[in-house]
Amino acid sequence: MVAEPNNWGRFGPDDQRGTLNLLTPEVVLRALGAATTGQVLSLALPIRGATSSAAPATVPHLRGRPLPQHFMSVDGGDYAAGARPIGAGLRVADDALVVSPHGTTTHMDALCHMWSGDELYNAHPAARVRSYGATRCGIEQVGGVVARGVLFDVPRHHGVDHLPAGHRVGPGELEALGPGLRAGDVAVIRTGWPAVWRRSPEEYWSGQPGLSAEAGRWLAARDVAAVACDNAAVGGLDSRQAAAEGLDDDLHLVLLHRHGIHLMEMLWLEELSATGRAEFVFVAAPLRIEGGTGSPINPLAIL
Repeated sequence: MVAEPNNWGRFGPDDQRGTLNLLTPEVVLRALGAATTGQVLSLALPIRGATSSAAPATVPHLRGRPLPQHFMSVDGGDYAAGARPIGAGLRVADDALVVSPHGTTTHMDALCHMWSGDELYNAHPAARVRSYGATRCGIEQVGGVVARGVLFDVPRHHGVDHLPAGHRVGPGELEALGPGLRAGDVAVIRTGWPAVWRRSPEEYWSGQPGLSAEAGRWLAARDVAAVACDNAAVGGLDSRQAAAEGLDDDLHLVLLHRHGIHLMEMLWLEELSATGRAEFVFVAAPLRIEGGTGSPINPLAIL
């Protein structure tokens, strides 16, 4: 059992959803009041092309991860002989999609994605995570997320386009931004780092800004339902694209493992930042991949 404060047992001994349990019907209905104009923004990076083209590599991703593969049958050049006829002169194009979400596209981490020792979140046995899938805390346990989103636009706060690679956002910076957090909110953190990709992939891979461990604990203490960020790991990364903190301060262990707080990574927040809105309705739903450690998502901000 982990030593620091955690949510193990808080929502019952069989719980596999963590702080998403805070999204009661009453909390969801109150969250809907954050929408005032009805404008809808997608907060997802695009999934582009097939690995036989350069297209997938034009989207931010971690070096060395398998890029998404999107194949189309309409031109007959990929996985099928061509668009298949369906009668009366009509034809239909099909898709095939292969995605390893972690580090390659906008995605949500399941509570089985990372752990320490022999136990997942809430003392579920880590041995239940096997090559055929996780029978505890898989991404299919999430369902859908509808909550009040609160944007912490840290670069705007500092008057810069993006944070430097070595910047670790502290609790004081979060406290100075946005409306006060309520239990069940989704904290959305902007670093501006994905925009660096357009200037230089090498600079993007040189490291990444992110939350400090203290900021993660600050969010956990305020009972957020989930944490979403535009960087690749919520916490910062070093030049090896690895978390520099020790295990006690690793944000995946602090948030996923100890507090049952789902993480969403690699969001695109530039258009949302341009609106100046700090409060909105946040909507996200992962695919129901049974036993999955994560899933691509298309998060939405309803303004």
